[in-house]
Formats: sequence, C-alpha cells, structure tokens
Amino acid sequence: MRSPAPAYTSNDGVIDAAGKALGNKVLSSLEAVNEVSFTVDRESLIDTMILLRDTPGLEYQQLMEIAGVDYPERADRFEVVYCLLSLTRNHRIRVHVQTDEEKPVPSVTGIWPVAGWLEREVYDMYGVLFSGNPDLRRILTDYGFRGHPQRKDFPLSGFVELRYSEEAKRVVYEPVKLAQDFRTFDFTSPWEGAEYILPGDEKAKLPEAKGAPTPLKADEIVKADAAKSEAKAPPPEVKTTEAPAQTGAGKASPDAEPKPADPDVVKTPRKRTPKAEASGDTPPAKLRAPRKPKADK
Repeated sequence: MRSPAPAYTSNDGVIDAAGKALGNKVLSSLEAVNEVSFTVDRESLIDTMILLRDTPGLEYQQLMEIAGVDYPERADRFEVVYCLLSLTRNHRIRVHVQTDEEKPVPSVTGIWPVAGWLEREVYDMYGVLFSGNPDLRRILTDYGFRGHPQRKDFPLSGFVELRYSEEAKRVVYEPVKLAQDFRTFDFTSPWEGAEYILPGDEKAKLPEAKGAPTPLKADEIVKADAAKSEAKAPPPEVKTTEAPAQTGAGKASPDAEPKPADPDVVKTPRKRTPKAEASGDTPPAKLRAPRKPKADK
C-alpha cells in the first residue's frame, strides 16, 4: 500500500472545467488540502447538480453525503454541503449553498433518491428546510423534540429530560434542572469536594523516596506499601510432573500378575499332569454329557 488513504485523480483543471460548465452559477471556488469546493447559488442548485453529473469531463454521478454547518454570526447562518464522487474519473468535489432558518433549499431527491434521508438529517439537526422533499420530518431525535441539537446556540444539556414515571406508568418529559453543586466538575475526583479515594489512586500518592513529602498518613503508607509488595510477589511455583516415575503410575508391585483382557473374567489355570508336563502337551478337556431333565413326580 503506497498511501494510507485511497489515491484520487489530480485536481488539475477541475475548477476551470466546472466554471466553464456552470458559468455564473458559481459564486466562489476554493482548492485547499487537496480538495476542491464550490459555493453555488441556492436557487440554481438543481441545474448545477445536473450539469455536474452529465457534463463530459466532470461526470460526478454519485451523491455521497449531505452535511450541515452553522455560522451564527452570518445573515445566512447555515451551509449545506454536498459531497459528490465521479466514478469514471475517480475524483471528489464539494458543493456549498447558504441559507437561513426560513429560506428553503431545493431538494435533490429527483436526481439522487438517497438524498431524502440525508436532507431529513440536516433538517433534524439544523432546522434547514428543503422544498420538494416528499417526507421532510425528523429522523434522529424523538417525537415531540424541540429545537435542533447541532445549532451553536443549542445548550449542551438540552431543554428537557425524560424519565420513567412510576405514578404515570410511562416515560415523561421534564425541564432540565441542574443543581448548582454539580456544575463544577473536578478531573481528579468524580465531583468536587469528594473525600474518598478512588481505587488505584492511593498508589499514585506514595512518596518517591524515604522521607519525601506526602499527603498520606503513616498507617496509609504502610497499607500502600503492603499492597505494592503483594503486587510484586512472584506467583507460587506450579507443581508439574515430567515422567511417570514422579507420580508412581505404572510401577509394578512384587505380586503383580498380567492384566486380563476382560477385567470381569478371571481364568483359573488348570493343574497339569506329570505326563503332560514331561511331554509339554496340554491334555484336551473332557466334554461333559448334558444332564437329563428330572421327571415330574
């Protein structure tokens, strides 16, 4: 892999080609950080997108994303950013339009149907209106949500909070109420003024050397030293066996006999006659005649 990110076609000639195709629809253009962006007239957005898609040499066929930006100090405080990709040329550009809370932006759902969901997200987060969107409603926030969370003037804590009410047996919305005691956050302890020590913090307070200043008391230092020494103690040696001789398994006893094939059947050897012992042959076993059944009395 030559680069950590995909390599795209050079930006050479892109601004000139787009300016020639769009004409006075382009309000400004910028090339920065290897990216090309255009700010276009809001009213001519549909014609601009069709030209960028169909003009030979541009051919930005795919809409990748629609994002919103809030600049409260501007008269047209919102910017709607369209990220386009040319599959044939392997190149990307951004198209910007500006608006406010009341002036709607023309919807591009007729060119790219996927824009329906993306425009709903910008509307939900920033409150930007899109004319021509067939289903312009919130998509991320809850039903009945007030305001638009991504606006710079929206409070981080929000306006309302929800909880489950045991009395009403449902989720209820209430205005956010923050106690003054919890507005100041301490990065050392969970809340300002905490007198307890979090697990693990006592080790950080140990003196660097004997006699060095420390906020701990004498008994606390002893406990911390004990915890530190226990942490460094080597683990107990695990007992292992490397040969059967260490466990005694398989060791034959003095009176050991060969183990029968079937442990449930133990055969008793027969006594051999002196003649058979001399010849080394084993006499054949005598067959017994079957017993006659007893007659009934």
